[in-house]
Amino acid sequence: GPGSFTVSNASATAPENIVSYLVIAGGGSGAAGCRVGTGGAGGFREVKSPTTPYTASPLDGYATPANLVTVTAQAYPITVGGGGPAVTQTPSFVSGNNGNNSTFSSITSTGGGAGTTTSGAPGGSGGGGSHNNQPGGAGNTPPVSPPQGNNGGAGNYCVNAGSGGGGGAGAVGQVAAGQPVPGRGGDGGAGLATSITGSSVTRAGGGGGAGDQGPRSGGSGGGGAAGNNGTPGVSGTINTGSGGGTSGHGSVVGTSSGGGGSGIVVIRYKFQ
Repeated sequence: GPGSFTVSNASATAPENIVSYLVIAGGGSGAAGCRVGTGGAGGFREVKSPTTPYTASPLDGYATPANLVTVTAQAYPITVGGGGPAVTQTPSFVSGNNGNNSTFSSITSTGGGAGTTTSGAPGGSGGGGSHNNQPGGAGNTPPVSPPQGNNGGAGNYCVNAGSGGGGGAGAVGQVAAGQPVPGRGGDGGAGLATSITGSSVTRAGGGGGAGDQGPRSGGSGGGGAAGNNGTPGVSGTINTGSGGGTSGHGSVVGTSSGGGGSGIVVIRYKFQ
């Protein structure tokens, strides 16, 4: 949760003051309605200092100087972004909510894009697009290097319809399928694994899309699946920054989407 990381004494060995960190923002929530958009994962940013022995994700940004955080004896405010709240269908379809940013020092990870009733919203990873061929939202928005996330998948309208999967930290959201499998939603984009906490954990998966042919899965790392046959969408797992799934095909008034999972901030370093 939010708080402060307080350094009481800096290390006498300068390289050890460059800390390793993982900063993941809150995931976006899915929309509520029939075959509408699904939530994208929150931005995923990591740096592994060479003095810290663990296996980082492929998004280790140590090689980019702007990503490095060198600590001194002071307090560093931490913001852990909440996931986008779930929404409930009224007589009209209702768009979801973007996730909230997570911050540590100069590093900001952007909240995941919401699923909406039209195109997916942009964010750390983009929300999946609604049916009627709506595009997925742009990931890595605003852009950083390495990229903090991926695009959401596009929706589809063919004989039947489906919504695209939300983008994940490790992969784009799947595009909803047309022929020969009409009306199949897209799976959420996969998350990424890092061992910064001591064991390998996958986080920041995209939410799953819904369609006439049944719900699709959320991306690995906690992405929420779409609902099935009018049931609510599944929320992203807390402290993973994963996107929430959309409500199922055939949803009615009072059916809810899945909320986005809250983010996380981890700081790891060798003091002496």
